[in-house]
Amino acid sequence: MSHQERGAIGSARYDESIITDYDIFLFKQGTHYTFYQKMGAHKITAKDGAEGVFFAVWAPNAQGVSVVGDFNGWNGGSHPLAARWDGSGIWEGFVPGLVKWDLYKFRIHNVHGEYKDKMDPFSTFFEIAPRTSSIVHWPDYQWNDGGWMAERKKHTSLSAPWSVYELHIGSWKRRWDDGLSLSYRELAEDLPNYCREMGFTAVELLPVMEHPFYGSWGYQTLGYFAPSSRFGTPEDFMYLVDKLHQAGIAVILDWVPSHFPVDDFGLARYDGTALYEHESAQKGFHPDWGSYIFNYSRNEVRSYLISSAIYWLDYYHIDGFRIDAVASMLYLDYSRKDGEWEPNIYGGHENLDAIAFLRDMNKEIYGRFPDVQTIAEESTDWPMVTRPVFLGGLGFGMKWNMGWMHDMLFYMTREPVHRSYHHNQLTFSIWYAFSENFMLSISHDEVVHGKGSLMGKMPGDWWQRRANLRLLLGYMWMHPGKKLLYMGCEFGQGLEWNYNSALEWHLLGTPEFRGIQQWVKDLNAALRKFPPLYERDFSQDGFRWIDCTDWQQSVVAFWRRGNADGEYILVAANFTPVPRDHYRIGAPTGGFWTEVLNSDAEVYGGSGMGNAGGMEAEQVPCHWHDWSLPVVLPPLGIVVFHIKATDC
Repeated sequence: MSHQERGAIGSARYDESIITDYDIFLFKQGTHYTFYQKMGAHKITAKDGAEGVFFAVWAPNAQGVSVVGDFNGWNGGSHPLAARWDGSGIWEGFVPGLVKWDLYKFRIHNVHGEYKDKMDPFSTFFEIAPRTSSIVHWPDYQWNDGGWMAERKKHTSLSAPWSVYELHIGSWKRRWDDGLSLSYRELAEDLPNYCREMGFTAVELLPVMEHPFYGSWGYQTLGYFAPSSRFGTPEDFMYLVDKLHQAGIAVILDWVPSHFPVDDFGLARYDGTALYEHESAQKGFHPDWGSYIFNYSRNEVRSYLISSAIYWLDYYHIDGFRIDAVASMLYLDYSRKDGEWEPNIYGGHENLDAIAFLRDMNKEIYGRFPDVQTIAEESTDWPMVTRPVFLGGLGFGMKWNMGWMHDMLFYMTREPVHRSYHHNQLTFSIWYAFSENFMLSISHDEVVHGKGSLMGKMPGDWWQRRANLRLLLGYMWMHPGKKLLYMGCEFGQGLEWNYNSALEWHLLGTPEFRGIQQWVKDLNAALRKFPPLYERDFSQDGFRWIDCTDWQQSVVAFWRRGNADGEYILVAANFTPVPRDHYRIGAPTGGFWTEVLNSDAEVYGGSGMGNAGGMEAEQVPCHWHDWSLPVVLPPLGIVVFHIKATDC
């Protein structure tokens, strides 16, 4: 079809609009959270029966806007858009004859008299970088995850077992023939089966939203409504989500509403003014990441961002978000020196507009999708991050426990002979463990930028390093809170993560690494099998120290319980390479305690020390309990026992 046949000659028509006065009212008010249904590019049939595409873009300070693309030879005079009469700043028009996959941009005649070709902020698909055109596209996919969606709440509630596998799509695996990343559909053939075999309950994907710089891992997002075209089409990504759901795996997306890149074709100075960002660099520019900060005081920007979140939940069946860099949103002085930031109206450093945005976002997400979760990456002690908005909280479902992560990695990197002097790092997390709904995270941030791999952080000889890693992971899985582990850590990858390379899957050809992988698999199986390990993750009623004071021998012991009376998990961990025989620990009840996990088992690469499958509790008082167990504590090992009332 020629350009002429597809409406390339002549102006766009202004008598067709899918935007109503009510849409404009909500948009100006900052409460239009499904504006993706009206903005951007949408296939419509005109009043005269002509089929084509309706375009709409927000550029209130532009002198003129036209839509250009391959359909009109990128001629800015062919299809000018019209400014709406209502003062909304929206430009719109209908172009007949356009079809799916046509390339387009908005040519903005900005307030400075310049002509800039800009991406569509609501585009649902883009050219593969470094090309920057938007693509006319509308989702066309038949979902097959009805069973998952009907029962999703059972899998994603706060009282469900959570074991999250965090991964970067471009470097999880790569093709053997050409070394390229797997596509969404290729990933769908391997990832769901792997997660199901390993026992993970969810995957968390580093940002899949379109980003111009691959080396940002997606954290410099520009396409807030588009999965990256590097790995396939939107339908291909839907297929991946569908397959994960069919395998019983939840899908969490990393989402970045905190900042966006300065690329000239993107959101930056969209109509020649600070439209999505602040005019002031003290509020609008992030010094760490060299990016612009969203202006949360602007109603239209709040509508835009919350619409993005709702879009992924609505169109892509996403089960939740991990919100990146929440601390950078909450504090006006985040990563700034005195004199480099502007205080709020009360003279404080809290970003009141960002607080209001986050609360509105969580209210809207949970109001529309009560069976999903939002998870905050918040690295400070901001209060009530995971408490409801009506109680004064931010309204998140969970928060990453950055304090636990830092303390544990500091502790575990010490030589065992020195750990007795750092016992507080091991036990301190319980003091605040129930102040928020915490997720324990060992994420991508801990295995990059010269930090080395998780295995590389472990001290000692080769045997001790592997034992230390198993011990760390075992303690993490037994500790209150949901779990998140970055890809490669589940089998002890040796190299630091590189986004341009696949994981070291060849290591699984040796029994040492298969043993670590089997340990994580069995930890996940235990997590899902035993309710005491997940039902009361966020309640102090589900946890008791048996002994946290044996700093000289670097041993801790505790028990966990769930909602059922008489069912307990008892844990004892030895953080030195010295085996301890008949180490007596108190027990909350008598009966036979079954040893369900032992990190020193030979199948995991350990020495094989253990407790012969379990033992009968002795009526010998110990640690303020009437019953006790004389357990064998293997070197650098953790042992886990289970009992139910029927076993007593």
